[in-house]
Amino acid sequence: MRRWPYTALIATLVALTACSEAPQKTAEKKEPLPPPEPISGSSAFFQMYSAARAWAPDLEVVLLRSLHLPGVKYEPGKAAAWEVRFASQRLQRARSYTYSTIEAEGNLHKGVFAGLEETWTGPRGPSRPFNFQALKKDSTEAYAVAMKKGKGAAEYSKKNPDKKISFLLEATSRHPNAAWRVLWGDSVSTSNYSVYVDASTGDYLETMR
Repeated sequence: MRRWPYTALIATLVALTACSEAPQKTAEKKEPLPPPEPISGSSAFFQMYSAARAWAPDLEVVLLRSLHLPGVKYEPGKAAAWEVRFASQRLQRARSYTYSTIEAEGNLHKGVFAGLEETWTGPRGPSRPFNFQALKKDSTEAYAVAMKKGKGAAEYSKKNPDKKISFLLEATSRHPNAAWRVLWGDSVSTSNYSVYVDASTGDYLETMR
């Protein structure tokens, strides 16, 4: 009977020692997020189109354009963000949507973001709305055609390595089908070299200087 307290004391010490020697759990390190990747025009467009269908089932495309953003690497034929403008004859309204790979200035949000509705009374100027089914060739394919068949495109690109290549998709009176305009610079107004490529067939159309 006198040995019981001593035995209990030994058992307690053993238990405490085991607890003190238990391995400490280290905080799990989170893997860093991969850098944002640019996206092609068709990939961004169809995500925006799917979202816009809930707004207006009869929507048509007015234009699609690329947007370059700092912090996202440049890759030919792709862009950090894209903007599309849709129009609905039934609603007589137009609406812009954006798809961005990052949060950025200019009301750009990661993923698809819907802008405000505007009154639509029909096309203005040389451009006209077109059905989304006309977009059969991606911006990456348009870029490849422009570089291969555009008059002096490869040479111009070599002479202007700092100029990023932008993309504008629209239907105008210049060509029967909607066409990609592959342009060197941030916009049509600031570009002095561009190549048109048919968005349905992928055919080279013309070079603008």
